[in-house]
Amino acid sequence: MAATTSEYATVAPAAWRRYYELTKPRIVALITFTAVVGTLLASPGWPPLRALVWGTLGIALAAACAAAINHVLDRRFDEQMARTQSRPLPTHRLTERKALIFAAVLGITAMTLLSFLVNLLTAALTFVGLIGYAVIYTAWLKHATSQNIVIGGAAGAVPPVLGWAAVTNHIDPNALLLFLIIFVWTPPHFWALAIARKDEYASVGIPMLPVTHGVEYTRLQVLLYTILLFVVTLLPFLTRLSGLIYLAAALVLDARFLYYALALKLTARQELPMRVFRYSVTYLMFLFAALLIDHYLPTTQLLGMG
Repeated sequence: MAATTSEYATVAPAAWRRYYELTKPRIVALITFTAVVGTLLASPGWPPLRALVWGTLGIALAAACAAAINHVLDRRFDEQMARTQSRPLPTHRLTERKALIFAAVLGITAMTLLSFLVNLLTAALTFVGLIGYAVIYTAWLKHATSQNIVIGGAAGAVPPVLGWAAVTNHIDPNALLLFLIIFVWTPPHFWALAIARKDEYASVGIPMLPVTHGVEYTRLQVLLYTILLFVVTLLPFLTRLSGLIYLAAALVLDARFLYYALALKLTARQELPMRVFRYSVTYLMFLFAALLIDHYLPTTQLLGMG
């Protein structure tokens, strides 16, 4: 018997949502945003529409592909962790075969778009980043060393370089500055979450830093990396990639991050690790937004001198 309109409206979105969840949409959105910032900063004015549209779409699809592969490779661990038990594969709302087919479609589409509509350099770098996260980090580094997130962070830091390459077809030193910011940001961002979820990681044998070296040591590392991040985020201003608008925003954002990192180190408040984790996401979005505002609204214009 054919489904009624109301039944179809209920079932269809649910089926679509299973695949949507596989892409880790919030993470992919942040990745895509940093790639777009790279694309826009690579041009004095508005970037070529071809690079902006097809480059952004290709990078986003590749990130979604990597996320789907991550779901498949981490399925048996996700089944044992409260944070991930509701994902599509642990709940058997999707099979591994369907997830892999979905990932393959996303990956092939991404590589086709980037290779034929953008440039081969962007396609090659995107593929390296995809393999770095989906295979090298997820299948090996994550389970091999407590420095997994530091080494594997390179894959997550590459999107601004991809966006920049989509416009220029080469790797620019300024793009590498954006890479460095995300690379240094990743450990304090993820280790804050790892502190909050220490027992879950320990229960499945994943050697996150709080599991192998203890929470106090991890709190210290979060603070040290946050101090390093403060220094690194000054580089775009010092190299004249950005101006005073970015500098002011970076100083405010960094001061808040340092406050949280110090509080995390000096107190044992239970809610702090997740608060640091959530702030770190907001921090990166606002920092990169400040780069864009500074790029399109130079200080001279803001002061009425341009």
